[in-house]
Amino acid sequence: MSKRKITKGMLAAVGAAMALTGLTGCAQSSSDGKIEVEMVSYKPEAVEAFEEIAERFNATHDDIHLTIDSPNEAMTILKTRFIREDYPDIVGIGGDINYSNFLDADLFMDISDLDEIGSVKKSYLDMDKELEFVPMEGTYALPYAANAAGILYNRDMFEEHGWSIPHTWDEFISLCEEIEAAGIQPLYLGYKDTWTCLAPWNALAVGLSASDTCNQVNMGNTTFTAAYREVSEKIRVLLDYAEPNPYAYGYNDACTAFARGQSAMYPIGSYAIPQIKLVNPGMNIDSFAFPANAAEKDNVLNSGIDLQFCVMKNCENKEAVYEVLRFLYEDETIQIYLDNQGGIACKEGNFEIPAELEGMRTYIENDRMADFQDHHYPSEMSVDAMIQTFLLDGSENAVDTFLQRFDTDWKRYNRDLIRKVQQYQQEMGDAR
Repeated sequence: MSKRKITKGMLAAVGAAMALTGLTGCAQSSSDGKIEVEMVSYKPEAVEAFEEIAERFNATHDDIHLTIDSPNEAMTILKTRFIREDYPDIVGIGGDINYSNFLDADLFMDISDLDEIGSVKKSYLDMDKELEFVPMEGTYALPYAANAAGILYNRDMFEEHGWSIPHTWDEFISLCEEIEAAGIQPLYLGYKDTWTCLAPWNALAVGLSASDTCNQVNMGNTTFTAAYREVSEKIRVLLDYAEPNPYAYGYNDACTAFARGQSAMYPIGSYAIPQIKLVNPGMNIDSFAFPANAAEKDNVLNSGIDLQFCVMKNCENKEAVYEVLRFLYEDETIQIYLDNQGGIACKEGNFEIPAELEGMRTYIENDRMADFQDHHYPSEMSVDAMIQTFLLDGSENAVDTFLQRFDTDWKRYNRDLIRKVQQYQQEMGDAR
């Protein structure tokens, strides 16, 4: 096998982890004549679901044996194996910057000839295309399950007080005022864990800025100062309706407080629901897309690919791997995963939507969704910490300072990528 290009960031991430794994990849024939297909998933919390799926596949296939590994620190292990050229056949990863980096390293196979691609919701295919650093021909991932972020709310509390679900920014602020007048905390934020600052940030940004904002900045067509001003201004407004000193409380504190009725709403993703229900199993939770805009028609649901399957480019048993993907994409198999993990099916069809996401149904069914903007941010930039610092800044020019830093740091941490994107633009212009 030829050595593929591995990014510097990938090398740095795995330098200390080279001894973590010695697993063998690439579909091979076992001693009993079956083709061995190995999948490595980055979701250890889904082990139970994957065990059931693998068991069902192996019970119905005499010529292929499927092994699904879901180790802790899976991304580190995968990066280590890629450097060693010890590739699994399939990887299960999220639709985020890791996918972008692996794709840029030419590690994944074009699977556009897989019929199941035709049944994926367009929004999720679009999200993967926007994760390409430069446009590429083909399809390199099969989106499987997604999550959603907006506002979780206490349905019983809303019904008791007769509060209406807001559909515009003004209605949302009026609702917060109404809740506060009733002596109840409107929002809980829990910003001590910096990553939680990204939840309302992303949910606001999908409605207030273009889904390809980061790429537009890389191309030199806009700046974050222009694209993110309204997002920055509105996320600061949330502080007026949140717990005092939200930086003293973390994610677990916020989940617990919301579960105990200490706030009527919680701006977070669907991934928080299991944690909330650990505290209050019977809590009646529903949700709605963040009403970021002046008109409801402009609102967009923040939904991202939580799990998708990619085939390694060097895979030698493509047909066996495709048979696995076809099985994974059967409605019954997808439902096994959703029943265990919750979330939204990326496949078109009549899949159950969790009761807690019922208020987002219209957006989901109408494919009115856009990806988490932070899926495009390099981890080295620490945007979550930047947002927290910005929210702590009480000065009059806090927004300008933050946006200027965003632009400056983006150029610093994306210098090579910006050069690559603009070189691609020039080549395309010369070709025309």
